[in-house]
Amino acid sequence: MKQTNLLKVSVFLIFLGRAWQHLFWDAPYRTFFWDESLLKPIIENWFGMNWSEYVTSSSTDNFIQIFIQCNGFLYLLAAGCTLLVTKSNKKLFGIPVYLGGISLVILSVLLAKEKFYHVAQFFEHSIQFGLPFVFLYTFNENFEKFRLYFIFKVLIAITFFSHGLYAFGAYPVPGKFVDMVINIFGCSESFAITFLYVAGILDFILAVFIFIPKLAKYALIYAIIWGLLTAFARLAANFYWEFPLQTLHQNLYQVIFRLPHGLTPLIVLLGIHAYFRRKSFAYRRKLVSNR
Repeated sequence: MKQTNLLKVSVFLIFLGRAWQHLFWDAPYRTFFWDESLLKPIIENWFGMNWSEYVTSSSTDNFIQIFIQCNGFLYLLAAGCTLLVTKSNKKLFGIPVYLGGISLVILSVLLAKEKFYHVAQFFEHSIQFGLPFVFLYTFNENFEKFRLYFIFKVLIAITFFSHGLYAFGAYPVPGKFVDMVINIFGCSESFAITFLYVAGILDFILAVFIFIPKLAKYALIYAIIWGLLTAFARLAANFYWEFPLQTLHQNLYQVIFRLPHGLTPLIVLLGIHAYFRRKSFAYRRKLVSNR
């Protein structure tokens, strides 16, 4: 029951955070709508509009902004339906959750496109775009807990491994990563880069250990701690006491949709603990019955 509620809360937080982002801030849809190599032939041949006129038009920008906000309302609807969906009403309330999940996949593609199609940028969001579909899977008649926890482990491993590629330096280390470490610890840039390098190595180790039964528990504990810390780091590194409400409004949504990076390994850890507790209980019961 705890695991089911945590999964529901995690999916709700992902949709809520993304809804907040889309309704009040921005999202990378312009990277598609302003892609000259992709859309110029369509705009000029189908709509008879000059490309430079299209990209500088206020109507185009207004359309993109409306499109972003419509996605925000979709995420908000999906968040509400996540809390309301049950086995009996999944055909109705599951639709917005499913559509929200598809929108999260598209969003992850656009985030990767914005970073010159870095594969790791897409897969870094595996937990975020994967959980809505996993959540819906739990309402299926052929739902299996063993398969569920394996899927969780795969999503965790891919997310942390992809995040580690940036911290390790396989891709250019994002400046925002370095700035967050410097702002939180008050350290030098060289220390921040070394810190991220070590964190990247630990992410790689986690992605392997999580599939080794005797080591999975420790990998999951690390994933819980590191997942929650990296989520709250977005707020801690950019919080200004002079403007507390504005700071919260500007950064809290990033914490909200990243909290499942720590909650998902917690779900798996609780599931493993419950499994061994049931196994131990069954063993003791067998001993008693044999006496």
